[in-house]
Amino acid sequence: MNNVRTVSDTKRAFYTLHTRPINSIYRRVVEELMVEMHLLSVNADFRYDAIYALGTVTTFDRFMQGYQPEHDQTSMFAALCQAIESDPQTYRQSAEQLQAEAGQFSIEGLIDSLKAEDSSDDRLTVSTLRGVAASGSFKYSRLFAIGLYRLLECIDPELLTQSDRCNQVLEELGQLMHLPTSKMQKDLELYRSNLDKIVQAKSVMEDILKADRKKKEEREKQRQMAASSDPVAETPETP
Repeated sequence: MNNVRTVSDTKRAFYTLHTRPINSIYRRVVEELMVEMHLLSVNADFRYDAIYALGTVTTFDRFMQGYQPEHDQTSMFAALCQAIESDPQTYRQSAEQLQAEAGQFSIEGLIDSLKAEDSSDDRLTVSTLRGVAASGSFKYSRLFAIGLYRLLECIDPELLTQSDRCNQVLEELGQLMHLPTSKMQKDLELYRSNLDKIVQAKSVMEDILKADRKKKEEREKQRQMAASSDPVAETPETP
């Protein structure tokens, strides 16, 4: 009988794969995403799909934007996926394919494709959404909601600036796919709120770093001025 991996197992695997320290502002983001991915991966009803992958990639990329050194972002994302025994390239490829297909749809066209009885449309976007709608035991997750939200943004960026219309679209899609629409709306509100908070936290940190650099520059300038105004007199040696 196989033992189910624990959160501790996943964290241990992650920090074995990514050994560099993580900036304090971002550490909580990484660990919360890690725990969320872990809990889904060990849930018997969970099935990987492209919308979930898009949500995972979007969450990581949006919250980790601006992280330095930049190449650590690749290492961290790979470690997150590998720690739950998944392939980071699969996540990236699924997300990229959905975003590439977005230009083929309008919001209304996407809804019509989901409603249509004809199932000959084999595009990943349509097949994924229909698969969710047809599933009798779909495991909803916040990351799926974020993936759906990102898909709508790719199809029509203006939609996200029209809150009433956006909520109506999410409500209709949620009903078509038998999703908990009220919970989905709350999850997306929290997602947007947390994005704002991380942006504010990064802004504060940047201000602190700028102030620290300015103080160091001023101290260095004062040191150089003091050294130039008080030269050490050189007394020639008497033979």
